[in-house]
Amino acid sequence: MIFSIAAQAAAFIGALSLLLFGMNMLSDGIQKGAGSGLQKLLSKITENRFYAVLTGLGVTALIQSSGATTVMVVSFVNAEILSLEQAIGVIFGANIGTTVTAWIVSFFGFSFSISAAAVPLFGFGFILRYLKKTRLHNFADCFMGFALLFLGLGLLKESLDFGPAAAKIFLAISDLGLAGIILGVIIGAFITALIHSSSAMTAIVLTLAANGSLSWELSAAIVLGSNIGSTVDAVMSSMGANTNAKRTAFVHLAFNISGTLLALMTFRPFLALIDYIVPASPAENITSHIAMLHTVFNISATIVFIPFVNQIANLARKIVPESTKEKDAHYHMPAILPHSRMSADLYAVQMHAEISKMATKVMEMFDSICNSFYNPPSSDSLNENVSRLENYIDEMNDSISDFLQKCSRLPNANARDRQYFSNLLHITDALENLSDETCSLMHTARKYIGSENYNLADERTKEITDYLELVRVFFEQACTFFNIGTSEGEKRNSEALETRIDETKHNLKEESRRRIEKGADVRKELQYIDMVRKIERAGDCVWAIVQAV
Repeated sequence: MIFSIAAQAAAFIGALSLLLFGMNMLSDGIQKGAGSGLQKLLSKITENRFYAVLTGLGVTALIQSSGATTVMVVSFVNAEILSLEQAIGVIFGANIGTTVTAWIVSFFGFSFSISAAAVPLFGFGFILRYLKKTRLHNFADCFMGFALLFLGLGLLKESLDFGPAAAKIFLAISDLGLAGIILGVIIGAFITALIHSSSAMTAIVLTLAANGSLSWELSAAIVLGSNIGSTVDAVMSSMGANTNAKRTAFVHLAFNISGTLLALMTFRPFLALIDYIVPASPAENITSHIAMLHTVFNISATIVFIPFVNQIANLARKIVPESTKEKDAHYHMPAILPHSRMSADLYAVQMHAEISKMATKVMEMFDSICNSFYNPPSSDSLNENVSRLENYIDEMNDSISDFLQKCSRLPNANARDRQYFSNLLHITDALENLSDETCSLMHTARKYIGSENYNLADERTKEITDYLELVRVFFEQACTFFNIGTSEGEKRNSEALETRIDETKHNLKEESRRRIEKGADVRKELQYIDMVRKIERAGDCVWAIVQAV
């Protein structure tokens, strides 16, 4: 008896593990095949809340994991790619999208023998792995994941046939009335949080219900509870993240709890509605009833709450206040999120956003130098502003460079990903070098501007400001290329601009030498030549960015 129970428990754990592994492989395979398309789709959501819901629904239905979608959303909010309001809409959609899994399990899992289809499907995926000259090989894990999911589901059906003894236990819970329903919700939330998959929990419920072990009411309660447990990934990914990421995770948790409470308050009428929609009684077609309940519940909750997206966001801001830690002068790297739910592309999107912020800070430094010639600030004011920015950029460089090196070693990073991370590393290094050159230029500019005979209309000053503006335009061009991409023609134009910067340096130094020969102030001319040399080096740093884009 004991050995029989132990064997059945081991079979259940093995079947569940195979099911979860198949779901993860399926999710990873679709993300790998789609490349950065899914992440870019999420990152370009407009303020339209209905479009955000549809995007969340579509992405989740594709990758078969609301947990993966919400982790993406939390990470994008953390990287300030998405606003809190946009994230709320995606979360609503993700909850609807995850119900697709229930329909797949309900239709395929109990209509015919899926174990027979799993083996050829796995073989097809395995063959695709070797077709590396086509893009189809990226979807190999997708087919193999589906096969393992089907195989795991088939084994789960066999291992969950507990017989009359288990049915009596579940029947006893159902006989508790309201207490039994609440206990079912707690069980669903706990097990889902434990296995990190509401889809797998729904598959277990469908299997037990199909075997006759679970009643219709207890199945409904457990499925409602699984919606609460599914928020564990978002909550975990927000730990150590910024305040808005924590608010996003809070909204996800609060939304699922509120929806479940509303469903419990109208539990009997809600089940009667499902019985009315689905043909046949629950006893005759319980798997379709459970899948329909999961779908109607999430759609209804979204319809109830979507008009109040702005109010929900404002409430989240009040409940989760701004952290004083985030307002200090030091850089805080976005938290490293659970890699099991993350593709290399998602890290790349976050790092691209962080490097864009770094470029903005460097541009702010460079602008301070340019503006100082037209509106000379106090010496201490210019030094304090540029030094503060330079220290902040050094912190960004250390954090981002370390993170990019870790990203390049990710097990799911392919050769293209590693090359991209390497390019980002070169761009980060070039930006840090540009900030150093700008800081060095600041010290020379202070001496030049602080001299008694400084005059904006002076020929040398005009030459310096024009040269600075040339490099500044080059830097703006490099930032544009980094954010939206570049063509070969644009790169050739950039190369011509780099050549012009080099030639300008040579011409300005020759002009300075001629002025010295004519008796100009040698000290001032040496300061002038020093600035010209440093501006040209700044141009070299910008050229390094263009080459790495």
